[in-house]
Amino acid sequence: MPNFIPIRYTSADGLALYARDYPAGGDTARMAATEQMQAQPVAARLPVICIHGLTRNSADFDEFAPAIAALGRRVLALDVRGRGHSERDPDPSHYTPQVYADDVVKLMADLGIARAVFVGTSMGGLITIALAARHIGLIAAAVLNDVGPVLSERGLARIAGYTGKAVAPASWRDAACYVRDINACAFPEYQEQEWDKWARRAFEPDAGGRLAPRYDPNIAIALQTGRLRTTSLASRMAFRRLARERPVLLVRGALSDLLEARQADWMRHAAPLMQYVEVPNVGHAPMLTEAPALQAIERFLASVP
Repeated sequence: MPNFIPIRYTSADGLALYARDYPAGGDTARMAATEQMQAQPVAARLPVICIHGLTRNSADFDEFAPAIAALGRRVLALDVRGRGHSERDPDPSHYTPQVYADDVVKLMADLGIARAVFVGTSMGGLITIALAARHIGLIAAAVLNDVGPVLSERGLARIAGYTGKAVAPASWRDAACYVRDINACAFPEYQEQEWDKWARRAFEPDAGGRLAPRYDPNIAIALQTGRLRTTSLASRMAFRRLARERPVLLVRGALSDLLEARQADWMRHAAPLMQYVEVPNVGHAPMLTEAPALQAIERFLASVP
């Protein structure tokens, strides 16, 4: 039996979207809810909204989310449009942080959530920054996981090198080898079981029983056309606003090629009140279950309502 409630909701432009709802404290009495979205009582402590990276999905938080829920906070882990169980957008131009942020606004409105703590990994952090530009009132605090308004060209080039490329592993073992080949530089200590877990989050059988990535290949268009840039004035201004008006924790993988030391230094200089933790021997992006990351996030959340 899963430790979350599946939520189905509809974006403002009509896409069927999905999220996982982990109840505060892991209260299994709420597990009998149907898959149709229902209004949920807001927990005494503000909920946490987790948003994954570019090619990932809500399953990335299947260990992190229960750990945070055990602290007494409701946790929502989203499948951003075009990923996981969320519908693929027929218009690829909608695959932008601003549109994704609008989807978050819609979910919060549907659930009656006025404010939340955001945990954004990579693209999820960019969505959080985009949300801060227009809807800062929805954000109580934010954890930016290995991402910021200034990024490394080297990391973007590596991600662009595999995103959206046709791949059809013949077996789960082949899928594990594929994700290992792409990500071993970021997780040099991972063993076979970690790569197998990663593969089962990243792939699923298609209608013909073949393994396929759990995302729309068209999400790569923003990378291929240069619409996703290393920085912009708008993103830097939104980040400064976020860090000035809300508590922010930056988590960085010490081996990261997307948020290198110089980009992290820029962020720390631009936002001197921002908290910071570095995860040793991990690259882009930490899973947040690493002890330094999880402990820092728990301390950070202890200071948030």
